[in-house]
Amino acid sequence: MPAYEKTYTALWADMDPNGHMRHSAYTDYAAHTRLEYLSEAGFTMQYFAEHQLGPILFREDTRFMREVRLGESITVSSEVAGLNADGSRWRIIHTIRKPDGVVVATVTVDGAWLDLQRRKLTVPPAELAAAMASAARHESYQDIVKEAK
Repeated sequence: MPAYEKTYTALWADMDPNGHMRHSAYTDYAAHTRLEYLSEAGFTMQYFAEHQLGPILFREDTRFMREVRLGESITVSSEVAGLNADGSRWRIIHTIRKPDGVVVATVTVDGAWLDLQRRKLTVPPAELAAAMASAARHESYQDIVKEAK
């Protein structure tokens, strides 16, 4: 299955005083792409509100390789790089490229699902776990296993 992708144009609001895209804009585009994937798979913000469920991040790691300047086009891909057995924890890698395929950055996130009423980590509904399990997998995919204490 091919990676889920969205293409964007770098906006004035994305720029920093050095004339290139600010560091936090990369993570904003990655987050937006993740949410677009979920929404297109049927898991809209309304779905999450109705189920009192939300994604949370434990780690976000961005690697910068090239500059992006005002008005340049970028494509952000999302691929699952890890899931645990019940789908409650996940890793997603976003690769950000210019139109010629040059990688400008990668954003790796480790996350889980949060029960918004109990404020505790939770197992997602079966249909959400299935959507994550059927998403495109990154070449570095590894199952997430519980670490011994």
